[in-house]
Amino acid sequence: MLKFITTFCLHLFVNASHHKFVVSPYSKLRAQLKSSPRRWLVTGVAGFIGSNLLETLLKLDQRVNGLDDFSSGKKANLAEVQAQVTPAQWARFRLLKGDIAKPEICRKACSGVEIALHHAAMTSVPHSLNDPLTCHRSNVTGFLNMLVAARDAGIRRFVYASSSAVYGDDPTLPKVEDHVGRLLSPYAATKTINEVYAGLFARAYGLPCTGLRYFNVFGPRQDPEGGYAAVIPKWMAALLKQEPVFINGDGKTSRDFCFIEDVIQANLLAGMALKSRAPDQVYNIALGNKTTLNGLFRLLQNTLKKYQPSFPDQKPIYRAFRPGDIRHSVADITKAKRLLGYAPAYGVRQGLELAMDWYRKNA
Repeated sequence: MLKFITTFCLHLFVNASHHKFVVSPYSKLRAQLKSSPRRWLVTGVAGFIGSNLLETLLKLDQRVNGLDDFSSGKKANLAEVQAQVTPAQWARFRLLKGDIAKPEICRKACSGVEIALHHAAMTSVPHSLNDPLTCHRSNVTGFLNMLVAARDAGIRRFVYASSSAVYGDDPTLPKVEDHVGRLLSPYAATKTINEVYAGLFARAYGLPCTGLRYFNVFGPRQDPEGGYAAVIPKWMAALLKQEPVFINGDGKTSRDFCFIEDVIQANLLAGMALKSRAPDQVYNIALGNKTTLNGLFRLLQNTLKKYQPSFPDQKPIYRAFRPGDIRHSVADITKAKRLLGYAPAYGVRQGLELAMDWYRKNA
């Protein structure tokens, strides 16, 4: 993906009791893919998560079909990917422009594909509250079209982006996959419907489907106006421009922020999972630690000061809570660790430091 991807390629750790180097499941998988390429589909390929997935797959010499209607995805993201890979790797990428709400586009995208990573969707909670019909068209109609196309194409594994929004107003912490509450937004409703349809297609048609409930993903190429953890690029842009930073509520609201590299890890592990119980499940994908908005603001400011020591201190401006937001969120990632071999490798501070160059150039 970026220069720092090389620091994760081996992903080794020392087994203290035997003094041996043990290779992680993700490291083994990367080596396997490099030696035996597959044909992948990434929908929403020009978006934040999609473009990062594309870059990693191409650097592993995979063949990739990409689908995007560019309603929120950016051609600039694809240009960044092209600049980061070799011409031979870029030649393995086939881009299809189209809308997943049209079944014929989904059929073309799935042709010849072994593993689908579905990320085309409306990702904004506020946008879904303002326009629930468009949210349903993209996130439900489009999702069902993709499932049908994947089934008919004989795709071996269908991995899709779900969301921590499905937990709604359930106060239980940490969030465990089997316990959900009342939904708080149309976006959350669409992601819940996705999980229902995926489970049905697994049982009725034998299409292995794996849902990844993202918590608050952040990293390079994230649109400040998009979903997931858009607060990070939005605040970073404001800090760099020395403009006001607004915090919704009292700043004690907490989230589980997950760096993009760990999301890529989860997608590849889910797409290639070997354990018989691993498919046809939903998994929390997060760091497994919570950070308050006040704490996040301090982390952003301190990280920026490491690069620009003379940067002036700023104080946030507090305003009303945002409708549809939950108060606290932190994930239990035990299930993903056990069945997928998922092992998040980046804390919030480390992720911010690794992404800082991109923020400074682009935010």
